[in-house]
Amino acid sequence: MKDKTINLQSAGEGLSSSKVKKVKLLKIIIENMTGYWKEVFATWALVLLEIACEVAVPFLSQYVVGAINPAPGEEINVQNLIVFSILMIGLALLSAAFGILAGFVAGKAASGFGKNLRTNLYYNIQDFSFSNIDKFSTSSLVTRMTTDVNNAQLTVAAMIRLVVRAPLLLIAALVLTVVTAWPHWEVPAIFLCIAPFLGAILLFITVAVHPLFVKVFSTYDDLNSDVKENLEGIRVVKSYAREEYEGEKFSNVSTTLYKNFLKAEKLIALNNPAMSVAMYTAICLIAFICGNLIIYGAGDANPFTIEQLTPLLSYVILILTSLMLLSLVFVMVAMSRNSLERIGEVLNETSDLTSKENAITEVKDGSIDFDNVDFRYFKTAEKKVLDNINVHVPSGSSVGIIGATGSSKTTLISLIARLYDVENGSVKVGGEDVRDYDLKVLRDSVAVVLQKNILFKGTLRSNLQWGKKDATDEEMMHACSLACIDDLVKSYPNTFDHEVEQGGANFSGGQKQRLCIARALLKKPKILILDDSTSAVDTATDAKIRKAFIDELPGMTRIIVAQRILSIKDCDQILVIDDGKIIANGTNDELMKSCAVYKEIYETQIGGGDFDEQK
Repeated sequence: MKDKTINLQSAGEGLSSSKVKKVKLLKIIIENMTGYWKEVFATWALVLLEIACEVAVPFLSQYVVGAINPAPGEEINVQNLIVFSILMIGLALLSAAFGILAGFVAGKAASGFGKNLRTNLYYNIQDFSFSNIDKFSTSSLVTRMTTDVNNAQLTVAAMIRLVVRAPLLLIAALVLTVVTAWPHWEVPAIFLCIAPFLGAILLFITVAVHPLFVKVFSTYDDLNSDVKENLEGIRVVKSYAREEYEGEKFSNVSTTLYKNFLKAEKLIALNNPAMSVAMYTAICLIAFICGNLIIYGAGDANPFTIEQLTPLLSYVILILTSLMLLSLVFVMVAMSRNSLERIGEVLNETSDLTSKENAITEVKDGSIDFDNVDFRYFKTAEKKVLDNINVHVPSGSSVGIIGATGSSKTTLISLIARLYDVENGSVKVGGEDVRDYDLKVLRDSVAVVLQKNILFKGTLRSNLQWGKKDATDEEMMHACSLACIDDLVKSYPNTFDHEVEQGGANFSGGQKQRLCIARALLKKPKILILDDSTSAVDTATDAKIRKAFIDELPGMTRIIVAQRILSIKDCDQILVIDDGKIIANGTNDELMKSCAVYKEIYETQIGGGDFDEQK
């Protein structure tokens, strides 16, 4: 289906390491292991003990063979047989115990690494500006904090053990192979012939798999985006009976994910057969060479014996096991490399909105000035979103903003709290450029209530106290009274301890809007911005809320973005915005005389006569 083609060049894939600051994967692992290094070192110590016991077992086996295969004329040495057998069993049990402990401790270290990684990601994202979030996309950030972190954690859990176990086991087994077979160099030489073959296979798998996993995790972003969009808009989906369409769209993304994973797994599957071929080839060659040495080398000065052959076969298995572990490390690194790169991109990202040194820590008043402001969301965009905006708002006054959908009303008010930075000109609050303020101080002085309001899972108390952490019940009830939501709160037996479901699902749109207004009022801001935040409230309640603001908070600057004339009609000044420009500015009476656009909206909503007379 052509209309469901998946674009894999999503935000996640577009942020390849070649286009952003280079991600240092080892640095990510080291920095996020903080607090768990003692577990890492303990794991390495346990692995060393495990390897020592493991390689000692085949070394002792030659004495067991010697005890049951005495020289001609000698008897079986039962005492040596029992002693060395008991030692081998004891060492094998110790090796298993050390291995189990190492796995447990490594798991604890990896879990701590995952915890640190999630925490650091989350806190860094909290500092992102809107443009930083837009750069990655919400779905991509969710994937990086869940799927990518899980992949990295699993890899680190394995690597903590294998990064020490595999090379040390290989070295120990090789050294003992040389010692056991000396002076017959043919045996260790076999591994020198096999190693290049295995190295080539591993290099091929690593290089070939990485681009596929780049696509896989990019597709995960698309998958999460589709799921998020579908669940948030499930009422619309069902209203239009589009379940089948959404199901097919999801299926297409899921199929793309499946195909990319399948391609990667096919390449990774080459690892096991390659290792098996190497292992059995080595065993056959050693058996052949050593058999010839035993049969035809009896008269040599240094004859090869059966006692030497027994541990050699065990060392072959240990060497090839260590090579198998090394190959597993390569495969896991290939699988998690892209996850770590994607995580590193988020960790390396710094907010493009930061407080300057010696920033201003006090907002004098709620006055606002836009001086020749231009703005674009992207520097490469041809058209300006806001073009040459000039407005003065005295402290304590009220401003109404009206305009068609997409006229950049929300963008304009976003600049006041410095959610974005202007391209040209300046925005001043309290007579100072917003870029000169400490961000927290500025945003504590500006409260914004959006049309699409968010309540968080918890209680009414926990939600309202976002406005003021230590707000008392009396303060919260007063704010609710100003927002005309106090009657609802009082109707609950446990008032402010009433449960709020995720997203405020147990409240209506109007109730959520009024609760969010109460939350904003608890901040006691110098500037209150209502971005169409009474759209779900009836006109009578809307009027009461506006009157409460005037009566109770006369010194607070109020900016009201609305589609309803009634919400802004009595403001001290009204801005009419169209296509990113202010086309008119004045009081209601002035605009009725001078602005045809405003007059048309007024007469469409209210009628031609005077509103007060009609009322």
